[in-house]
Amino acid sequence: MGGVTETVHVKNTGRCKELLTDNARVILECAPDGSSRKTKFDLIAVYKGDLLINMDSQSPNKAVYEFIPTLFEDVTLIRPKTKYGESRFDFYIEAGGSKIFLEVKGCTLERDGVCLFPDAPTKRGVKHIKELADAVKHGYKAYILFVIQMNRARYFTPNAETHPEFAAALREAEKRGVNVLAYTCRVTEDSMVIDKRVTVK
Repeated sequence: MGGVTETVHVKNTGRCKELLTDNARVILECAPDGSSRKTKFDLIAVYKGDLLINMDSQSPNKAVYEFIPTLFEDVTLIRPKTKYGESRFDFYIEAGGSKIFLEVKGCTLERDGVCLFPDAPTKRGVKHIKELADAVKHGYKAYILFVIQMNRARYFTPNAETHPEFAAALREAEKRGVNVLAYTCRVTEDSMVIDKRVTVK
């Protein structure tokens, strides 16, 4: 910043190698005044060419919470972080007489307009998918929603090259009744809002 080197906290647990490159233009958020943190700033977004990509791993759940009444009709209950089996899903929802589990995955990996998840192997992600399929077997509706943290995408696909087990588990879960959705977001330097549904391949 202004010729000064700063160590910043990156609010994302993924590898993000294709984003955090030399001379990348990033958006930082100042830590609150009086904070005892070691770093003064959070890195929350990065420009990839003219494409602004949100990197805050907490943003997808916040955006989905606001989007749930649009996604489902007659919502009567939204309960975050609800345990089922050995997993804790992001949301339990009651809507239109249905009991629904919804798991959210933030997606920041983009190649030529194709968005992929994960960018690193995720055993936890595989476990979540399998337990969503089990929930369907026990009478729940189940959704996994990939939040594409940028404003454009040709389509979404699981990253079979990086984690073939995740891709296989997702295909099998869809066959067993898990709904697989992907949406882009309207991203600015200080906001992210769910926008358009895109094709899942």
